[in-house]
Amino acid sequence: MSISIKTAREIEKMRHAGQLLEKVHDELGKAIHPGMSTWEIDRLGEKIIRSFGCVPNFLNYNGYPASICVSVNQEVVHGIPSKKRILKEGDIVSLDAGLIYEGYHSDAARTHAVGEISPEAQKLIRVTRQAFFEGIKYAKAGHHLHEISAAIGTYAESFGYGVVRDLVGHGIGTHLHEDPQVPNFAQPSRGIRLQPGMTLAIEPMINAGRPEVRWLDDEWTVVTEDGSISAHYENTILITEGEPEILTLSHPEDTL
Repeated sequence: MSISIKTAREIEKMRHAGQLLEKVHDELGKAIHPGMSTWEIDRLGEKIIRSFGCVPNFLNYNGYPASICVSVNQEVVHGIPSKKRILKEGDIVSLDAGLIYEGYHSDAARTHAVGEISPEAQKLIRVTRQAFFEGIKYAKAGHHLHEISAAIGTYAESFGYGVVRDLVGHGIGTHLHEDPQVPNFAQPSRGIRLQPGMTLAIEPMINAGRPEVRWLDDEWTVVTEDGSISAHYENTILITEGEPEILTLSHPEDTL
């Protein structure tokens, strides 16, 4: 396992990549409404990313055909945008996006309500988001990686939710996916010791029902096995000597 420790110069580039991606998510969140196609979300997201002089890092990644992963209701991640998929009142939609700024990647995901949604769906979105913050309480130099994993899983499972096992978070830097993998559930080992300069994409993927998932025939879209709804929340973070720095979220308290 080769884990990169970023220099001050690299951190500055990743910080800027994260700030730009936050703006992308903010704009997409404002734009979502019933009647919008998932294709329109993708078009808008790519347009904003390119307006910053950046490149969408998901486009053509291992053959993925779009810039924004748009996953609706029981779709967990990697939904492929389509002109035929129209958002309707009561849906929840997860947007996973990333961009490359001067060779450095950022990666973040948000789950949004489409119009008025059920209290159950609101709770799932809220708990999934909070699971991220429970995890990063341990994202400090000297702690071990799997303390993050255990905190995320324990919190989400305390609500009776299923924590996806088949997909995990990851290191990030000059590549979208780097070592180490970051599971969202307790592990048998403590994992690596965290060091300042590590950059990680922490991303709870939480199902209202069981944790099992399956892939659709398009070989990208991951859905819950039991048809329950799923939420996704992700940020790129930097390990420091003290509290972790969230590179893709400047005001965590604004959206509580």
